Amino acid sequence: MIVRHVSNMLPIHRVRDQMEDLFNQLWGGGLPGAGLAAGVPALNVWEDDQSLFVETELPGLTMTDVEVTVMGNELTIKGERKEQPVEGATYHRRERSGGTFARTMKLPVQIDANRVTATLKDGVLTVTLPKAEAAKPRKIEVK
Repeated sequence: MIVRHVSNMLPIHRVRDQMEDLFNQLWGGGLPGAGLAAGVPALNVWEDDQSLFVETELPGLTMTDVEVTVMGNELTIKGERKEQPVEGATYHRRERSGGTFARTMKLPVQIDANRVTATLKDGVLTVTLPKAEAAKPRKIEVK
């Protein structure tokens, strides 16, 4: 399971991410960005003043194949891609794997779990995680 930290402000976070990528390449069965072919979908994570956003490609999946949960400061995306073998076929190459996957990441800010939304459109899952009021930037008047 890969946990990718959004904040790369500290050099140690970049080193940790690079080590995770290396271990994933060696023992995870895939290459960076290989997505579901490596068993775990790749994520893009970004934020604005109001929300944190997580986006992942899940080609061929429907919302009934995907489960999104938020618990405390962790987001988990689980799913299953059902294999659709062609009866009587001889495969020359088979790179689209089936099976289950789970991806968990620690969230860098507090979120309002009651307002989290997830949409799946054209094979792209987008999870919108509104920030809790305590995590939003607040302008302080200087007197």
